[in-house]
Amino acid sequence: PQARPDWKWPRLRARPALALFGFCLLLGLWMGLTLCLTILTEGGEVPGARPFLWEVTGALGVWAVLPILYTAVLNAPGPRVGWARFLGIHAAAFALFTGLHTALMVGTRHLLYPLLGWGTYDAGELAFRIPMEAQKDLISYTVTATLWSLLQAWKERQARALREAALEGELRAAQLQALTGQLHPHFLFNALNTVSAVMYEDLARTDRLLSDLGGLLRASLERREATWTLAEERTQAARFVALLAARFGDRVTVRWDVSPGLDGAQVPCFALQALVENAVKHNQDRTEPLEVRIRARVDGAGWRLEVEDTGRGFGTPSPASGPGVGLAHLERILALLHAGRARLERSPSPEGGARVSLWLPREAAA
Repeated sequence: PQARPDWKWPRLRARPALALFGFCLLLGLWMGLTLCLTILTEGGEVPGARPFLWEVTGALGVWAVLPILYTAVLNAPGPRVGWARFLGIHAAAFALFTGLHTALMVGTRHLLYPLLGWGTYDAGELAFRIPMEAQKDLISYTVTATLWSLLQAWKERQARALREAALEGELRAAQLQALTGQLHPHFLFNALNTVSAVMYEDLARTDRLLSDLGGLLRASLERREATWTLAEERTQAARFVALLAARFGDRVTVRWDVSPGLDGAQVPCFALQALVENAVKHNQDRTEPLEVRIRARVDGAGWRLEVEDTGRGFGTPSPASGPGVGLAHLERILALLHAGRARLERSPSPEGGARVSLWLPREAAA
């Protein structure tokens, strides 16, 4: 079942809030001037500065309750979230919006009238004033919510375009890393050397090794999307493990523990391959057998993909050379794919080795 969307709250910042305050103040003064000119046009007498107070308190009252409208737009930007949710949120938000706006406007005038020496403010018959203000607020709410929704949609499109552009660059780097890191010349030489050693003794095994090597190279060269299913990632990692086994024999053992129902979960391409390669290369000088355990399981509101080894762990210097950017690179991929909701965690394993786990949000397991 589809997860219920989390409730979002607006992030209020001082500079935009002050800019909106200034805009509402100017709008109130402009509307006050318009009202004065309207009274004079009809031959009436302008009651001092009262029209300006009426319109400014009305405009600033709208400014004060704008967070209600903004919250509604964040959680129901359009009918695509479902008509029931869209109409329900905006109906409740509008009722709160117009109720608080009217209360603030009338209350402020009741406070300011005596201070300005104008006596007591008369709001008129509330049975008529409340519907009158609600009608005006409905126009303000609808226009502002529509403009805000369009602005949010534009910002999301811009952010998505930037993420996709950055992700394309990261994916290209991942493909290059898969070829020049995991499949660097030394590894390719060792794999081919192993094939050469067994080709006259075990033709079936030779055929499997060549098939694995070809599949590994083909996936690295042809893949264009940023993610694929866990089942596809397992197939890719299994090819890599087969080549490792051909090189290291019984010195490296890989065990799998994948919970049912996760084979369709989306995972960054080559993630397992990179993590398994990391575990092996940082322990390749050890004479003790190395066990690498790969686990996938549901974890709270998301799911977890974990690679653990029985090697030297994070605290001991490693003989592996290179810039060591594999995990940092994978963290950048996760940030681009999931906008900060996914994470990569490092921790020691119970047996003293290293454990690296990816926590992915629920939609990645849909």
